[in-house]
Amino acid sequence: MPLYQLILIALIQGITEFLPVSSSGHLILLPGLTGLEDQGQIIDVAVHMGTLAAVMLFFWQDVRAGLIGLPRALTGRLDTPGARLAMGLIVATIPTVLFGAFLHFSGMSDALRSMKVIGWTMLGFGLVLYVADRYGPAHKESSDWNLRDALIMGLWQMLALIPGTSRSGITITGARQLGYTRMDAARLSMLMSIPTIIASGVLLGAEVAIDANTAVMRDAAIAALLSMIAALAALTLMMRLLRSVSFTPYVIYRVALGLVLLTIAYQG
Repeated sequence: MPLYQLILIALIQGITEFLPVSSSGHLILLPGLTGLEDQGQIIDVAVHMGTLAAVMLFFWQDVRAGLIGLPRALTGRLDTPGARLAMGLIVATIPTVLFGAFLHFSGMSDALRSMKVIGWTMLGFGLVLYVADRYGPAHKESSDWNLRDALIMGLWQMLALIPGTSRSGITITGARQLGYTRMDAARLSMLMSIPTIIASGVLLGAEVAIDANTAVMRDAAIAALLSMIAALAALTLMMRLLRSVSFTPYVIYRVALGLVLLTIAYQG
């Protein structure tokens, strides 16, 4: 694959994975809108692994606490913040794994990869994010996260398997609706991405690994590194902006892109 295409894919994934604008939707649209060859699942898995590394580095203190607390959580001892975080992430991931398995093995996941679907989800869930962010209360912090809230946010996250929804956007929507501040909603959303990306990476990676060769693995390594760098930059910028800016700029982008995609889809 040409280097410029790897750079483009890595930048799109890295920048959009943690912004509420749907990285998967952008990656699906890339070949159709540019005429470039579809990058394939191996590259998709690689750039997702790059963003996984980025979020783990950015929130390393939380990740470390969760890893330390994981053995206690698995034995039902939720007596430390790390154990409660670990159990919350497990609970929040279960609906996505179950729904993802259903879509994958039923073949419905391929049927949803269309410009019309992405256009409607970009537009619709963008407006839902605006309402939740504009009118949602802000009285909870990430330390208040409990298993009930984790399950509710997990159900919201399940919808992200529909292309164009945006995993970060829909989980931030759920968190704002539950009363979490913008900063803490984004923090919980980013932490929820870790087990979700791992789960999808294991599922897809196992399928594509047998088709990998040296050239493909080299491309995958380059794409993973570049997406990690781009994701770190995007995370840093977004978390800084949330101190003074709402999610409205992302909503405007989603609505505009959704309208453009729907116009193209229905004219075709």
